[in-house]
Amino acid sequence: MSNYFLICVLTISLFVAVVATAIESSSELSVPAGCPVPDPRLNYRPVIGIVSHPGDGASGRIVNSTSVSYIAASYVKFVESAGARVIPLLFEDSPQVLNQKLNLVNGVIFPGGWAKKGKYFETIKAIFKKVLEKNDADEHFPLLAINLGFELLMMIVSKDNNILEKFSVSNQASKLHFVETVNIEDTVFGRFPPTLLKKLSKECLVLQRNKYGLSPEKFQANDDLSSFFIMLTTSTDTRNKVFVSTLQAENYPITALQWHPEKSAFEWGSSAIPHSEDAVQVTQLVANYFVSEARKSSNKPDAQKVLDNLIYNYSPTYSGNAGKGYDEVYIFNGPALSSL
Repeated sequence: MSNYFLICVLTISLFVAVVATAIESSSELSVPAGCPVPDPRLNYRPVIGIVSHPGDGASGRIVNSTSVSYIAASYVKFVESAGARVIPLLFEDSPQVLNQKLNLVNGVIFPGGWAKKGKYFETIKAIFKKVLEKNDADEHFPLLAINLGFELLMMIVSKDNNILEKFSVSNQASKLHFVETVNIEDTVFGRFPPTLLKKLSKECLVLQRNKYGLSPEKFQANDDLSSFFIMLTTSTDTRNKVFVSTLQAENYPITALQWHPEKSAFEWGSSAIPHSEDAVQVTQLVANYFVSEARKSSNKPDAQKVLDNLIYNYSPTYSGNAGKGYDEVYIFNGPALSSL
């Protein structure tokens, strides 16, 4: 009798395990009758890692401490709007924890900010190295570097921490002037309709907030930079000085923007931010491009580990009541919550 009972229990357990496995493995590709089957080569549950930045994102108005870091909620919304979730990559985390988190995501964003030295710079440098390693190992792993992220990449790739030049673009809506000899088909602008591409070069549809940058001449003169990146656009500062504003890596899914694609749809703290329908469309198209690149990632980590580390384990703080800066921020006190 006991053997019969044991056999029944084992049979039921095996059945439950098989059903659970079947449900899990078919969740992405299960579609109603008559609907086309999604491309099995793509990852329809992409997760993006966003690196935190020192401070509270509100000049100390929320938490006046050097031990905290933040991620502006606009970056999270930017990613979510294109169909992905976010795991915070805290720059204070140990290399071991950061590497474990990088194995849970399908792409990374280096956000805007001001920090160019110390622990933050070393963390960005280490993550960039991992991005290259993953792609070299045939794991499609995109990187989007925005504003400060752009500047840090210039320093890292050029191997020159003093390569940046001063520009006067502290807070202005600007145009993007396309390099005529470059094919933009497989770049961040590849999905833009022709009418919007024309408007980008004639109307001020993107926000730029950079005191530093790189002139086209200095970019071309640096062999490390000019062999790694393709220059797609330039912009002009308030003194009519031209600087590089969009770069695409030639052999990696890496895009660097010296402008903010996330602000037009999700930030309201500055009157300089363009909020026209065209400007918001730029936000959406850039987000769609980046997340579409992340969907090419073959990395499908343990679902529970992803859930345990998502940014939804934290609550955003409203920081826009001062009428300036970010509208919402996620603030982190020390290393992130994790189950790795």
